[in-house]
Amino acid sequence: MRLLVTGGAGYVGSVVAHQLLSAGHQVVVLDDLSSGYPEAVPDGADLVVGGMAEAARLFAERGPFDGVVHLAARSLIDDSVRHPERYWHGNTVQTLALLDAMREAGVPRIVVSSTAATYGQPSEIPISETSPTVPTNPYGDSKLAVDLMLAGYARAHGIAAISLRYFNVAGAVGRHGERHDPETHVIPLALRSSLGEGPDFFPVFGADYPTPDGTCVRDFVHVADIANAHLAALDRARSGEHRVYNLGNGKGFSVLEVLDAVAAVTGRPVPRRPADRRPGDPAVLVASGERARRELGWRPARPTLEEMISDAYRFHRDAR
Repeated sequence: MRLLVTGGAGYVGSVVAHQLLSAGHQVVVLDDLSSGYPEAVPDGADLVVGGMAEAARLFAERGPFDGVVHLAARSLIDDSVRHPERYWHGNTVQTLALLDAMREAGVPRIVVSSTAATYGQPSEIPISETSPTVPTNPYGDSKLAVDLMLAGYARAHGIAAISLRYFNVAGAVGRHGERHDPETHVIPLALRSSLGEGPDFFPVFGADYPTPDGTCVRDFVHVADIANAHLAALDRARSGEHRVYNLGNGKGFSVLEVLDAVAAVTGRPVPRRPADRRPGDPAVLVASGERARRELGWRPARPTLEEMISDAYRFHRDAR
């Protein structure tokens, strides 16, 4: 298949592009490089620098395309609270432009990077795709709006659409790893603290949650497994249908478990300091992966925390 990968110069996008190429697909990456890196684009992919307005031109000049994997998005929760307009424009409006370009060009399928933030405070654990969607921030709002948009376009225009709701992505594949600026994810931040490259102390936000060690519990999935779910979703997409799949391990790891695993991998402790809970942080976020297993044939192949952290550490060390 000839595929357009939006956001393919970013963390997850570059791994998705890499896996698609390895599977024999032709890949064009569309990325405005606002948070991506051209050197992250895998060899063999054609990089086009620009936003979603470029999609219509690409479809017209380089078509036909068999599908789109849409990973371009804004994803900082705190920033979305301060600047909601960036998220409605960057996530929802831009996706609308992409869908209109697809409809005009007859591109038949799309797989979209969605998020666990669409669920907000979970009413059940593990979280299934039928759990209530009540986002608690503009980022989650904007991504839920995209999912609703996809459902409407599938019904009305026959587009085959799948939303993949990530929980926490970790690890690295070769030269494709996390290099966010600013970095907000727990594993790379803990690695920096362990190696003396970050703050003197890693803040542990809350130690009195109703969990075994009192800290928040989160579901982590290796980025290679996340990428492979996109390939499975492209095969599963059906005309006129929108499906949603949670991508998780089905098993959570606490903040303290993550810090201890980082220390075991690096051989150096992670200095830590207790901090107040952050408003809106749920005690536990763990996904049910049953639908993805049943319908996509997908399950994590690298489920251990040590594998994810070891790969992240290798990427961090090599990138220094």
